[in-house]
Amino acid sequence: MDLYKDITEAKNSGGKKFAVLLDPDKVRLGKLDRVLDLAIDANVDYFFIGGSLIVNDMLDDLLKSIKQKCKIPMILFPGNSFQLSWKADALLFLSLISGRNAELLIGNHVIAAPYLKVSPLEIMSTGYMLVDGGIDTTVTYMSNTRPIPNNKEDIAVCTAVAGELLGMKLIYMDAGSGAKNPVPEKMIQSVSDVISVPLIVGGGISTPEKAAANCRAGADVIVVGNAIEKDPELIMDMSAAIHSVTTKVS
Repeated sequence: MDLYKDITEAKNSGGKKFAVLLDPDKVRLGKLDRVLDLAIDANVDYFFIGGSLIVNDMLDDLLKSIKQKCKIPMILFPGNSFQLSWKADALLFLSLISGRNAELLIGNHVIAAPYLKVSPLEIMSTGYMLVDGGIDTTVTYMSNTRPIPNNKEDIAVCTAVAGELLGMKLIYMDAGSGAKNPVPEKMIQSVSDVISVPLIVGGGISTPEKAAANCRAGADVIVVGNAIEKDPELIMDMSAAIHSVTTKVS
């Protein structure tokens, strides 16, 4: 399956996609069964797999368990160059364009490139933008970068445009796991208005209403992780809210 084509075709038709973020360190395989059952029933579009800090060998086990249970595509969302596996379907090749840490702009990519070149993974180059979520998140600490202030739409816009001009196929705006303040709709709309590539938004989205509002503002893919870790039953309402939004295509 060409997942990038799937995302872009949805964007071009005004449709929205829902990705459930699973952190291998936080998912317990007993609880996973319930999450997978709900995801199947709710027609979740993708699983994003990864985290800022994976400290055990659960990645392959998690991917194997998902594949045995369902056919929902698995997209790696790696926090570093070691969070790789051929058992997934695709990988977000993240470049942290909101920061100035050279390792996360290109350094880790050089290390991973030979592995990815021969892998069967679909590689999607992604301009990753951290937005201030009101608290210090793991990704902020681990990346050693400052997020974009959440009231600075101009900085977000220029950063996203730069990412697209550099050839990024996706732009991902993230307030971080457990963010107090999710990415504001005004910032989402400002960025969506000036880029032509699909826009992914995640971090701090805890209600179906916020997920739908982000879609109406211009997000093409909504990512929810922390809220679902706390309450897997949210998957049904989140999915319904996201898939109910269809935006006009100019």
